[in-house]
Amino acid sequence: MNKELLKQIIIESHEFIRDLEIVPRSLVLEENGNYVFVGSRRSGKTYSIFQIIKNMIPKDVPLSAILYINFEDERLMELTGGELGLILEAHQELFSDKPVLFLDEIQNIDGWEKFARRMADTGYRIFITGSNAKMLSSEIATTLGARFLIKKIFPLSFHEYLQMNKLELEDNWEYSSQRFEIRRMFDEYFYYGGFPEIIRFQEKRMWLDNLFQKIFFGDLVARYKIRNDFALRLMIKKLAESIQDEVTISRIRNIIQSTGIKIGTNTLFEYIDFMKETWLIHGIKNYLSKISERETSGKYYFVDNGILSLFLMNAETILLENIVACQLIRLYGDGVFYLRSKSEVDFYIPENQQLIQVCYKINLAETEKREVDALISASQNVKTKEMLIITFDTEKVKEVNGFQIRFVPVWKWLLKE
Repeated sequence: MNKELLKQIIIESHEFIRDLEIVPRSLVLEENGNYVFVGSRRSGKTYSIFQIIKNMIPKDVPLSAILYINFEDERLMELTGGELGLILEAHQELFSDKPVLFLDEIQNIDGWEKFARRMADTGYRIFITGSNAKMLSSEIATTLGARFLIKKIFPLSFHEYLQMNKLELEDNWEYSSQRFEIRRMFDEYFYYGGFPEIIRFQEKRMWLDNLFQKIFFGDLVARYKIRNDFALRLMIKKLAESIQDEVTISRIRNIIQSTGIKIGTNTLFEYIDFMKETWLIHGIKNYLSKISERETSGKYYFVDNGILSLFLMNAETILLENIVACQLIRLYGDGVFYLRSKSEVDFYIPENQQLIQVCYKINLAETEKREVDALISASQNVKTKEMLIITFDTEKVKEVNGFQIRFVPVWKWLLKE
């Protein structure tokens, strides 16, 4: 690898960062921690790195002490893991400052883990991004040791989406005329999701379709050498249609085989893992099920409503549950469950002892009774402090059996969580 080329890339990155304007996202980090940022394509991992850099520069870190490299740069295609040290040498020949390392999409370089570990061992502060959740595997965790913290980067929350659109919430926004603009933006967010780049595009569905094709063919089919891409695509579509339902592998297998395709159960388990690893879907489990049952069934949600909407028509009820799931997973990670026993409840958060139902419209007495009865029944099986029914537009409070059940519109709930 030509060291002069590396110097050119380093200087170009400084010029780009100097002129870059950032709208801050919510990003809480340990002051002296080394980080690996993971998440789906286009979720904002690189943007988060730039935000960190811009926060450092005005304080005690000069631009000359920033070493940012994007390993998706085609000029670095031939770089090997053994040559990563040349990047540091190139920086040292340009500047006297000890750099903070920002290594973007470094999973493209085989053997990157050893370089990152060596840099951390010798006192460098490092930030790494990667699209593949296998960066969290036990092997890499062992290689990196306890020197790195894992930070998941999701597509924009609704609050971040408003900030990116230069809309700052006023005091008492839910009562002011600003709520009309918030509702208008929520409709976009609800159908097209929160990938940061989509804000700049008019043809949002086309952009989303292109993104999905990159995930499907690049992150799934090519990376995992999947031969039966039709079966995989069909499985993704069926998962999209089954957002509100508990899914078993046997059910998915029967659906696929009904089209004349032969596919094994183990292969489908692998497909689910691959989709999780590429951050296409999240999975949650039944809090009341046995450990053995948790391995064969669950509920699956797409990482973003925009991707999900590509597979659906007139499916607001599905999109509503998915957007709630994404927010809960963003807030509580693996601490999100559903309940299924004699009754079904969409979400249970043990940390808060919170039961949550999602219902698009509560305009019929029998609909409201069904949702409320499910919550009351579930409260007999798990510890419960709060009950919530998230709707599209209904807001009220109801007292039942000593519980106060709040009905809240999803757009308000997203901004208050």
